[in-house]
Amino acid sequence: MDFTIPEEIQDLLRQIDQFIEDEIKPLEQQDDNMRFFDHRREFARTDFENGGTPRKDWEDLLAEMRRRADRAGFLRYALPTKYGGKGGTNLGMAIIREHLAAKGLGLHNDLQNESAVVGNFPTVKMWERYGTEAQKKQFLDGMFSGETRVAFGLTEPDHGSDASWLETRAIRDGDDWVINGQKRFNSGLHNATHDLVFARTSGEEGKPKGISCFIVPVEAEGFSVDFMWWTLNMPSDHAEVTLSDVRVPADAMLGAEGDGLALANTFTHENRIRQAASGVGAAQYCINESVKYANKRITFGQPLSTRQAIQWPLAELQTECEMVRNLVYKTAHELDSTHHMEISDKVAMCNYRANRLVCNAADQAIQVHGGVGYTRHMPFEHIYRHHRRYRITEGSEEIQIRRVAQVLFGHGRPRG
Repeated sequence: MDFTIPEEIQDLLRQIDQFIEDEIKPLEQQDDNMRFFDHRREFARTDFENGGTPRKDWEDLLAEMRRRADRAGFLRYALPTKYGGKGGTNLGMAIIREHLAAKGLGLHNDLQNESAVVGNFPTVKMWERYGTEAQKKQFLDGMFSGETRVAFGLTEPDHGSDASWLETRAIRDGDDWVINGQKRFNSGLHNATHDLVFARTSGEEGKPKGISCFIVPVEAEGFSVDFMWWTLNMPSDHAEVTLSDVRVPADAMLGAEGDGLALANTFTHENRIRQAASGVGAAQYCINESVKYANKRITFGQPLSTRQAIQWPLAELQTECEMVRNLVYKTAHELDSTHHMEISDKVAMCNYRANRLVCNAADQAIQVHGGVGYTRHMPFEHIYRHHRRYRITEGSEEIQIRRVAQVLFGHGRPRG
């Protein structure tokens, strides 16, 4: 078995690093843009007087970063060549996402917004696999022109991980569908043009078959963004939504009727492995910064790093980091050659262990750095607050562990 990173990816990482130094770091430094990344970050990014949504100047800066990355040929790496991408692999994306996160906070890779010089774009495979040609043209082309921005509405006030129990309903009325229900933590709705709304159209409650996905214009009559949830890490783009007799045409359905949860799984599996890779990278950053600080910090006449109370927790974290990294790489490689449901238990393992790892690493970094580690002048509180969400979102760690147990004990089918 060859565990070396492919040479073409190593070369790409070098090119990306040079691009960041030449283009992104200077942009980060100009016009006091560092306010979005230093101790002022949460307040600089958040429009507290407008529901806690992202400030326009913050999103404008991210957009400029993406334009430069696209112009340099990096942004669309993971996309198919027909969309201007390089057809990047899941393994390549895992390595890149880890590499960028290991650099720490910065414009090159803002995890809170899933915005980086190498874009994530997990919805592309959804459109590719399930969209009609008209939908692909409108929403894939629109993604880069800025004409369309699509939010994702799966979670409900009474249903999160138990998505097969959704209470939002869509009923056929002639050539249209009429949707009624509520959505919670509906991501991206502060500036979206459309929302992917999952609703039951048939079948029994608790059964995955019968959930369908609809592309709903946010300007549709009866579609209401009630408020934004203020979260542990601000700003927020997580909306509470009410749908009251929202009418959409039949061609607003994405994918086949009743197959919406299969579509959602296509989104979540690729996102989970990439989140895991980012978690490993951010954890490594926390470990590295803690080691550097412990080596230079003098206590009682000796470097802090001579204390076993400091050495051992970091040694434990470094060991786990190495193990999770290799599992992430292996699973990402298998995603490139295997149906994603066949290794859903491995994806689950990567996701929940990496999410725990980075939270523990950020917490330990705060402890090693002492009082200054607790301040917003250090990045660890932001890293912790961001990654803590992933222990809940896109399938809580309990759901991930349950998936591992289903396969382990034969209570869940590996596929389908």
